[in-house]
Amino acid sequence: MDLTNLRLLGAHLDGWHPPTLPDGRVIEGRYARLDPLCAERHSAALFEVFKGHDEIWDYMPDGPFNCVAELCDWMAAATARDDILFYAIHDKDSDRVAGFVAFLRMQPDAGSIEIGYIAFSPVLQRTRAATEAITLMIGWSVEAGYRRVEWKCNALNAASRRAAQRLGFSYEGVFVQASIVKGRNRDTAWFAIIDKDWPALSEAYASWMSERNFGPDERQVQRLSELTTPIRRADDPGLS
Repeated sequence: MDLTNLRLLGAHLDGWHPPTLPDGRVIEGRYARLDPLCAERHSAALFEVFKGHDEIWDYMPDGPFNCVAELCDWMAAATARDDILFYAIHDKDSDRVAGFVAFLRMQPDAGSIEIGYIAFSPVLQRTRAATEAITLMIGWSVEAGYRRVEWKCNALNAASRRAAQRLGFSYEGVFVQASIVKGRNRDTAWFAIIDKDWPALSEAYASWMSERNFGPDERQVQRLSELTTPIRRADDPGLS
């Protein structure tokens, strides 16, 4: 077979249409509710749960903030941007706003969207609400028609890399010297979930969040990472 003139082209996407941008509607689950972030409504509560935990901002391009007014001003500017959509995370068990997250790098024409700017206060960390908040965003993205959901983080942020892999994001590599954040070099680790991953991932999420998976002491019977391991297309070698 003569391969001299063979042209290799990507698969043709019959019937695919660009999805719509997120519109800021409330996204609600069993343990978490995502409300559009509002400086006036949420800054005081978030300052209170973030207070004394400046490490939350270590890998963020902004913060930490010294007072409610500073956080409120930042939130007002951040939520006014049209290239990023922030959500406050309401933990239903504690009945309080305990963190925030965002959709960013929204590219409907490519069918790609990123989940980032994740700030979990200590009262939200390691809870079912924290996990569900991210899975709700993944589910919304795929069901809206996005082909690819991205997760990017500072390559030095081992906790974020572990979280991505636990949630079923597949490792795609590190972009070296990708940016400068707060005057420091940032290498960026890339992860992604694609639409073909979603059916199996949604089952894994449901299984993990089931009441049957938690004992009376709230200890999990099966870890989410165990459920997502067969689904991931590539693991992060930096965590081995």
